[in-house]
Amino acid sequence: MKKTSTRLADGRELIHYDLRDDTVRTAVDPRPLDPVGAGSEIREDPLLGDFVAVASHRQARTYHPPADECPLCPSTGERHTEIPDSSYDVVVFENRFPSLAGDSGRCEVVCFTSDHDASFADLTAEQARLVLDAWTDRTAELSHLDSVAQVFCFENRGAEIGVTLGHPHGQIYAYPDVTPRTALMLRSLAAHRDRTGRNLFDDVLARESAGERVVLEGEHWIAYVPYAAHWPYEVHLHPKRRVPDLLGLDEAARTEFPQVYLELLRRFDRIFGPGEPPTPYIAAWHQAPFADLAEFGVRRDDFALHLELFTIRRTSGKLKFLAGSESGMSVFINDVPPETAAERLREVASK
Repeated sequence: MKKTSTRLADGRELIHYDLRDDTVRTAVDPRPLDPVGAGSEIREDPLLGDFVAVASHRQARTYHPPADECPLCPSTGERHTEIPDSSYDVVVFENRFPSLAGDSGRCEVVCFTSDHDASFADLTAEQARLVLDAWTDRTAELSHLDSVAQVFCFENRGAEIGVTLGHPHGQIYAYPDVTPRTALMLRSLAAHRDRTGRNLFDDVLARESAGERVVLEGEHWIAYVPYAAHWPYEVHLHPKRRVPDLLGLDEAARTEFPQVYLELLRRFDRIFGPGEPPTPYIAAWHQAPFADLAEFGVRRDDFALHLELFTIRRTSGKLKFLAGSESGMSVFINDVPPETAAERLREVASK
């Protein structure tokens, strides 16, 4: 992998991750762009103890442009996009319309491939490994920023999820504080250790590994539908050796990851049968925060890196909406038993 860092016309950082070590990146962004303002504000909810990012400037972000106006495709001729070069392998750049900025953190866009019509599942193992290396590198770099407490790499796929750009891409959010969902996990970790003396992630993984909800398993990774899955089809992908973040993965786990993850994504696209549109999903990496975790009573090494992959499609042509119970009380109601979901995901394995 070769890494090349440059700047866009408005001062935002852009980083190329190339498969070939001899690739040269010298293209300049000629667009007359104004500097991106730090228009994000973090507000704390006194009742719930969580926080909300207020970012009104995002109302002006690009919304479902036609393919020939996609800002994530390479630049060609007189058409200049967010990527000045005429081709790329993997590119990461600061979001032009960030939810978090300045003292409130940072948002980046990760373009998985220059092919506008592809998806992550279409990548080769070599390309998927390059994306993993980019996620890992950005996690390391962002962790050193004073304004960053936690790094979250994720992909939203499909218009049903709310994606406004069809090009295959993901995002990285670097939060200024521990996120509410992670805080819940950390408190559960501490309570379980105080009660049993053991690690909660280890105990959950041991129970799931021996059960009927395992979807696929390699030498270094295992994927399962959790016992209390919130979403119709939800899979958690864990390295078998507990590590707190992407930086902790050894070479064997990194090498095997593309085969396991690509197979998992391809199964997701076959859940609802032939003729169905691609399955919308969210793929979310959960990593230990880089903040001081003393207030939670745990250490970073107690946390287990894992990826949560889920879709909001509950059956052919129907979506799972977060209605009264889910949105009003955070009590999910799942229409698909986790055991049924796991069985279906085993049925649609690659032949």
